[in-house]
This record gives sequence, structure tokens and C-alpha cells, in this order.
Amino acid sequence: MSRLPARRRAVFISDVHLGSKHCHAAELADFLGGLRCDRLYLVGDIVDLWWMAQRRAVWKSPQQRVVEALHALARAGTELVYVPGNHDRPARRFCGLALPRMQVRRRTIHVTADGRRLLVTHGDDYDDATQFGGLQERLGDWLYYRILTGNQWLNRARRRLGLRYWSMSEFLKRRSGAAERYIARFVGAGLADAQRRGLDGIVCGHIHRAALFERDGCVYANDGDWVESLTALCEDPDGSLRLLSHTGETLALLPALPATSTPSREAFPSAA
Repeated sequence: MSRLPARRRAVFISDVHLGSKHCHAAELADFLGGLRCDRLYLVGDIVDLWWMAQRRAVWKSPQQRVVEALHALARAGTELVYVPGNHDRPARRFCGLALPRMQVRRRTIHVTADGRRLLVTHGDDYDDATQFGGLQERLGDWLYYRILTGNQWLNRARRRLGLRYWSMSEFLKRRSGAAERYIARFVGAGLADAQRRGLDGIVCGHIHRAALFERDGCVYANDGDWVESLTALCEDPDGSLRLLSHTGETLALLPALPATSTPSREAFPSAA
């Protein structure tokens, strides 16, 4: 497996859904084991408390390795910032706490090395602007979990054949007009929220669609998930943003701002 080549200034992961049967815990444990970063943002739905309350939890050695890897990062000096999502919503009662090497925040602002101020939020706040509602939404949820199960079976077979991971669910979603309209509404709501707050962009998760691009001067960064895309967002020491696969491959890149257009540089702000 390819390892991350250098220490990152910040890394963002979300939608791990640890404890659910669709979580790719082994791949995440390997990724975290090779990670070196100053700050790690856990952008919601890390432990799937909703799944664990409704169904039998899946907790084996790969899941425990993820927890141990997070502890190892904290011991090595990485600061953890936890922004709970909708599937780990009960953790929001702890927002505002500053634990040893960890802060729990409802949302926060990350300042990149080149001075860009990015809203960090899970993304479920935008559900009112994106959901279909009613029978169509319930049917979509039912179908989505069936597709995820098929995705697991397919990739078990691919591993036996020595083939790399491939997301069938992502492939199908990209061919669904309804899914693409939903994602477009979500992106628009997130960017509008960042702009209303006078910020330079947004980092989020929630919709299980990794993306990194700039629109009208505003950054949209979705770090993806660990049930379909197996991706993370990272910031390099110079402020460049990268979308990474679980093997460390760069999938998308936003370069740092040129020095002549760089806002005043700041150290990491206190997550607030």
C-alpha cells in the first residue's frame, strides 16, 4: 500500500459509520496508520450510533484498529477536532468541551496556511434544502443500503482476483439524474452558507460524494466517506488542498494561493 509521503498540516475525514456493516474499517485503519498530521478533523458520522441503536453492531478487530490508530495519532501530537453529524448526533451534547488533544464542536472554522477561512461542518444542516421527502426518500434509503451490500460482495470478489477497490454505488449514483440533482442542491446550500458567513469555502461530508473544486472564488471540499468512496481531504504545509484515496493517491488538487494574493497568515484558530 502507498503511504502518505509527508506530514500534512490538516486532514479531514467523515462518514466512517464505524459499527455499521458497510464501514471499510480495515482500509481506514491502514490509512490512519500511515498518517502524520498536525490536526485531524473528524467531520461527523464517525461512530454510527443510529445503526447501533437500530441493528446489531459490527465491532471486530478492524474497528478496534481504527480506535487504536486515533489514540496513536493523539499520543504523537495530532490535535483532534470532532464535529458530530446526524448518525452520531448524541455527541453534540458535548460540543464546547476541550478534552486532552480533542475538541468537540458543532461546527468550526479552519484557516489554511495561505489564509483561506473554511467552514467545517458535517452537512446535515442542509437537509431541508435538499431532501425529496415522503415515499421517494424512504424508497431511496432502502435501495441505497441494498446497493451498499452489493458493493461489499463485489469488492470481496475483486480482492480475491487481485483487483483494486471500485465503488459500484458511486458508479450507479453518477448515472442517476435524481441523485445528481440532490447533490447539486447540497453543494449550492453549502457554498451559500459559507458565503453568508463571509468565509472562503466549506469542508463537509454527509452525502457520501467526495469532491474538491472552486466555484466563484469559493472552495467546496467534501471529504467523502468510508463506506463508498474511501477518501479523505488533506491540507499540505503550503495550504494546498488535496482529495486523497485510501491508498494515498491524489484524486483532486487545489493549489495554494500565490504569495501575492495570500491573505494574512494565521496559525490554527481555536475551533469555535
